[in-house]
Amino acid sequence: MLTTSIAVVLVLGGLIFFHELGHFLMARSLGMGVSVFSLGFGPKLLKYKAGKTEYALSLIPLGGYVALVGESNQEDLPAGFSKEESFALRPAWQRLMVVAAGPAANILLAWLLCWVLAFGWGTPVLLPDVGAVNENSPAAVAGIQAGDRILSINGTPVPSWEAMSETVARNGGKPMRVEVERAGRGATVPTGPDANGERGQGWTAEPQRLTLTVTPERAVRKTIFGEEETAWLMGVRAAAHVSNERHGFWASASAGARQTWEMVSLTWQSFVKLAQRIVPIDQVGGPIMIVQLVSDQAHKGLAGLLALTALISVNLGILNLLPIPILDGGQIVFCLWEILFRRPLNARVQEYAMRVGLALLICLMLLATYNDIWRLVKKAGWLGA
Repeated sequence: MLTTSIAVVLVLGGLIFFHELGHFLMARSLGMGVSVFSLGFGPKLLKYKAGKTEYALSLIPLGGYVALVGESNQEDLPAGFSKEESFALRPAWQRLMVVAAGPAANILLAWLLCWVLAFGWGTPVLLPDVGAVNENSPAAVAGIQAGDRILSINGTPVPSWEAMSETVARNGGKPMRVEVERAGRGATVPTGPDANGERGQGWTAEPQRLTLTVTPERAVRKTIFGEEETAWLMGVRAAAHVSNERHGFWASASAGARQTWEMVSLTWQSFVKLAQRIVPIDQVGGPIMIVQLVSDQAHKGLAGLLALTALISVNLGILNLLPIPILDGGQIVFCLWEILFRRPLNARVQEYAMRVGLALLICLMLLATYNDIWRLVKKAGWLGA
């Protein structure tokens, strides 16, 4: 229980704090005033003033906040600050940069975590090992069997399942030479002499290499989002065997960047599919689900916890970029409007938009919490007869 609590506080608190740190650093780099930068919310336990900014440690450790000078009211300037430091009086492009720095910090944090994972543990690679062969599929007709490892296609090595799938897709349905490695069936062979100088018999199971001809067929498969799509397929399923590819320090940075981009792309697609109602609304999760996931990974090891933290950080960054007025994305839209039309959006329109955005955000949180509780109820079997 203590491990879970510490992990939840470090993950959720750290992610929100890093988000606010992005706002803070960008504001200060542009010369904007920051009256308070707090780690945590609620009553201040410790505080220290450096220059004009008060740095505080507050009671509730989940996150933090940055109080920009003039953010809510351009006339409201704390003692010691000038109008030149007011957020509201700065050009729209500067305000846009400060607002966008929060989500950008979350993406940056995800990359740093993926960099650490790639350097410390390597990047996971799904091996081209066949776990099952579909009945009457091209692979079955050609003689591919469960347990085979696909080594190359038309002479091109396929070191991963992804590389194999891409090679099959590029081939366009033409016959392919598929080289596979198959575990040997075993054979009796002579062994070396024993202590008395006599030769004996032993058992060996050397793997075999076979070259088979496979002609892929156009077939339907489901995507990660449950959509149906047609593709050139051999009719094999992965064995879920994974190896970790090791990297040097700088190569890990590149590998971490690729992993981060994949997370960003997948997360953005998830939001789009949710809006298109392709992903069911009951898949939306909230704080309870996050606590459960963090708790599970905290007990499985540091690598899993870091990977989950990177994924949540990306989700937090993308969520804040949605064009909902109460979020950073909504503020970015307001700034873009001002940049394009050379005047700010009507203050009354902004006010109503903020109210609508707040209502939408509350509804989203209620929905996520309802889904989390409903999943717990079903998991506990309380609905059984």
